[in-house]
Amino acid sequence: MDCHECRFQTDVVFDHSTGDAVCKNCGLVLESHYIDETNEWRTFADDNSHDDPNRVGAATNPLLSGGGLSTVMAKPNGEVLRAPNRDPDRGLIMAFKTIETMCDRLGLVSTIKNRANEMYKTLEDHKCSKGRNQDALLAACLYIACKQEDKPRTLKEIFSVANGASKKEIGRAKEYIIKQLGLMEKPFQVANAGDYMRRFCSSLGLNNQAIKAAQQAVHKSQEFDIRRSPVSIAAAVIYIITQLSDDGNKRPLKDIADVTGVAPATIKNSYKDLSPHVSEIIPNWYHLNLSNT
Repeated sequence: MDCHECRFQTDVVFDHSTGDAVCKNCGLVLESHYIDETNEWRTFADDNSHDDPNRVGAATNPLLSGGGLSTVMAKPNGEVLRAPNRDPDRGLIMAFKTIETMCDRLGLVSTIKNRANEMYKTLEDHKCSKGRNQDALLAACLYIACKQEDKPRTLKEIFSVANGASKKEIGRAKEYIIKQLGLMEKPFQVANAGDYMRRFCSSLGLNNQAIKAAQQAVHKSQEFDIRRSPVSIAAAVIYIITQLSDDGNKRPLKDIADVTGVAPATIKNSYKDLSPHVSEIIPNWYHLNLSNT
């Protein structure tokens, strides 16, 4: 910048407290009340911190109109208000927040959350959500997203974090979404028992040897015509493994039922269906105690 006093180009010092641009050589104010167009990464919660960009705003969301940016107004008393009746995405924002809360409670990764958000946005765009149970739709979107990302969760697990929707309502919403959106972007694959095995075994506190045996056993069980749901088969295999174990892996039927969400009677019936094939299902290296079967 040229200084009128020094008569040549000079370095400029910016005084942020007054908004002045000052000549470094002679101290002449070259510009007053200038506008700083750089990003403000300052936090007003703690002036000693430099890593909290409170004044920058939230990241844009491509699923929302205008990337999710909105007009914010401040009253003289410091109260912050959003422009009234000008947010067409209010319903979507609330839906995305509900999905995020469910994901947090289940410990799900962001890719699952994003897929569930996209699914619900597609329902909205096609006017498929109007008149439907929103809580059930959101839970069903998450249920399907988990399967599509190869991280399936049982209907009971989704129900446990759903906002009031029953398991029957979530199940109906799942079928409705699959029908309306044509199985989504990725072919809808039915989960198999192995998808649940490690998580169930870990929740029961089984050791690595028992987990490995259970995984191999449930994989082998797919060779037989066991007409039970994948979750019921997984629960029955865990029951077999724990009952054959003599190294501290025994677990009561009630504990297995609580973790898997399968009723004790259903586990017993699934066990009866698997019992003729136990010698072929359980890996040979696993130490069997057949007297307990």
